[in-house]
Amino acid sequence: MSALELIRPNWPAPENIHAFTTTRTGGFSKPPFDLLNLGAYAGDVLSSVIQNRQLLDALLPQRPYWIKQVHGTRVLTVQGSNPGIHENEVEADASFTQTPHTVLSILSADCMSVLFTNQAGTAIAAAHAGWRGLCDGVLENTVTLFLQEQAEVANQLIAWIGPSISAPHYEVGSEVRDAFLREGEQRGHALSEFCFEKSVNAQHYMADLPRIAKERLNAMGVEAVYGGDLCTYSNPERFYSYRLQNPTGRFASLIWFNPRP
Repeated sequence: MSALELIRPNWPAPENIHAFTTTRTGGFSKPPFDLLNLGAYAGDVLSSVIQNRQLLDALLPQRPYWIKQVHGTRVLTVQGSNPGIHENEVEADASFTQTPHTVLSILSADCMSVLFTNQAGTAIAAAHAGWRGLCDGVLENTVTLFLQEQAEVANQLIAWIGPSISAPHYEVGSEVRDAFLREGEQRGHALSEFCFEKSVNAQHYMADLPRIAKERLNAMGVEAVYGGDLCTYSNPERFYSYRLQNPTGRFASLIWFNPRP
């Protein structure tokens, strides 16, 4: 078993904020989930997932608070840890905490993980955004809760978009583009034409999820948005990609903070 490879966000977060994304490297899962599959419901042998999570736990202040992601818009306020398996399943697609050492986690295999902190380093959030959750407002719900709980303004937030499928590999039907356009009209802002470029196939488009996320966050006043430049589909040796290979595993993006001195 090789050592775990960790990708750390390149963002100007406070020094007490800690975050990273795992890859496929390390772990115990067998093909097609090899090696470090952290998703308990991807089809892998559960004992292998638990072993993989134990490797991850050794790098963290405590075990993560795992949520069962359902492509929705629910945001939980959490503290402590949750194994997220069987009777501990909690359905949500984002979480928020003001409790030091609580580790928020998002599982991915093409969808975006979006991590948030404030400039003061006193709260964090993590969101799972595939096209449906992104369209329906999971990022807006996450930012809204963050601002309500911290009594801050949006330009004090910092966001980082983890590895996800990139526009050249994400072809969608016109119904997906139409759904985003309708949602944009309802929210009072329109996406730029570069978010959906025409595919070679009639009535299809190449969707740029990271660009959509950045534009949606910018529209809320969150200007400091980083990342979004790592593609899961074109890097199968590092990342799981559901569109490239199904079934497949899940990698994780995690964030926590230490008390400020």
